[in-house]
Amino acid sequence: MDITNRISFRHWRGDLFGGVTAAVIALPMALAFGVASGAGPASGLYGAVIVGFFAALFGGTPTLISEPTGPMTVVFTAVIAQLVAANPENGLAMAFTVAMLAGFFQIIFGFLKLGRYVTLMPYPVISGFMSGIGVILIILQLGPFLGHATPKNGVVGTLTSLPELITTLDPAEVALGVFSLAVLFLMPKQLKRWVPPQLLVLVAGTVLALTVFANADLRLIGEIPTGLPTLQRPIFSADQLRVMLVDGLVLGMLGCIDALLTAMIADSITRTQSDPNKELIGQGIGNLMSGLFGGMPGAGATMGTVVNIQAGGTTALSGLIRAAILLVVVLWAAPLTKVIPLAVLAGIAVKVGFDILDWSFLKRAHHVSWKGTAIMYGVMFLTVFVDLIVAVGVGVFIANMLTIDRLSSLQSEGVKTITDFDGEFPLNDEENALMDRAKGRILLFHLDGPMIFGVARAISQEHTAMEDHDVLIVDLQDVPHLGVTAALALENAIQDAADAGRQVFLVGAKGKTLKRLEKLGVLRFVPAEHLVQTRAEALKASLKVLAAIDGIDYTSDTAGSEVPRLV
Repeated sequence: MDITNRISFRHWRGDLFGGVTAAVIALPMALAFGVASGAGPASGLYGAVIVGFFAALFGGTPTLISEPTGPMTVVFTAVIAQLVAANPENGLAMAFTVAMLAGFFQIIFGFLKLGRYVTLMPYPVISGFMSGIGVILIILQLGPFLGHATPKNGVVGTLTSLPELITTLDPAEVALGVFSLAVLFLMPKQLKRWVPPQLLVLVAGTVLALTVFANADLRLIGEIPTGLPTLQRPIFSADQLRVMLVDGLVLGMLGCIDALLTAMIADSITRTQSDPNKELIGQGIGNLMSGLFGGMPGAGATMGTVVNIQAGGTTALSGLIRAAILLVVVLWAAPLTKVIPLAVLAGIAVKVGFDILDWSFLKRAHHVSWKGTAIMYGVMFLTVFVDLIVAVGVGVFIANMLTIDRLSSLQSEGVKTITDFDGEFPLNDEENALMDRAKGRILLFHLDGPMIFGVARAISQEHTAMEDHDVLIVDLQDVPHLGVTAALALENAIQDAADAGRQVFLVGAKGKTLKRLEKLGVLRFVPAEHLVQTRAEALKASLKVLAAIDGIDYTSDTAGSEVPRLV
């Protein structure tokens, strides 16, 4: 595959408009996320430039815009708080090392071709997880919104400090925050086509701070250093190494999910097909380089991507142009941002939190499935108050168990025992006639569909309920997959029949199913001549076995009318 993304100058005009528009959107978001994370506004800008450039250059989705996002900001904020508390001197540098580790893990995921598996999780889990992140982002911005620094201990610390934050709020900063939210929520759609609401809030809020609230003691961004960022040497701490590795893995996994979900949105709009594994490599390189230069980690940004496509962006050139424009801001225009009020950025971040909430599913989840609703709210609660990785792990486990239980119930209907004509089971005329001649002395054990481990219980139950018989026919013609657990349950039925002196025939076992039975040693109970391909063959051979036992010709229509049972 090509190393770089699909870059072309044939659509340079649309890519130029897309890149410029995405850059305008990215500037206020990068500043807001940088301040919200605790790494600083410069770190947000560096992340927007570096992640956006390398992800566009080496990724697998031409129109994807990558930058610091709400979910990545929430996790990175927790990483910074934890490492700075443990090591005040080197904590921030260690946090950037975690960002490098996240990129390294993403590159590994891409080379291992795990891209198509990353988003294979139940939607209630994704919905609860993303909504939980939105709630966290909103709660963490309550302090700055009310005119205070973000309290320590994250969500719990903010909620416990909320009464004090409200009683000591700064009216001027709250007014700016409310103004920002009002514009972001109430701005007409027609006007949004011409002016990005985030940029309008940034400019208008700053103008209000310099005029109406000129005498108020507002908290501002402050001076942002111009020029290229300095190289951050990776720093590890022996006592924090395990924590850093786990945080890097969590951050990397979240970045994968965030980027690939956004890539799916881009594909649906452009009617194209992205390369998920290549995208993970590009995202990994972007986060690795961002951490190396003190930038925030990022992922595919839905807002920037959609705006890029709507403005005409077609190839990865739009992402490179966007990064170049933001680089100009970093090199020469950063001092212009020093008078931006932090309350305005808090308002922008709160709006992002509201947008991350999965309102569409939240409004109708209880109409779809109470189990799905319970999973979604459970994951959301765990995400907000416990831990993100625990939330996803528990949610996926419970959802998968419920799914497996449902599939097992459906597949169990395909496990049947037949001793005579059964109207529910479609035997043909020849097979019906052969079964009638056996007079119940042949038991047909039919399995239908994939036999996963959840079906083993049904096999055991049918085996236990089997009536007496002289010949057991195990029909596997309609089994495309035989799991190990189901195969072992089947072995018990076959072994019990063989131990009781009954003859066992195996029908339709082939390919991987036959190999599995061979490797487990199940075929030691079945003579080689009893391995047949059709039910008719097995039934005819079974009648010959009965004829040898009783000395009666079971091939005639009147055979077996007064034959005593062997067992």
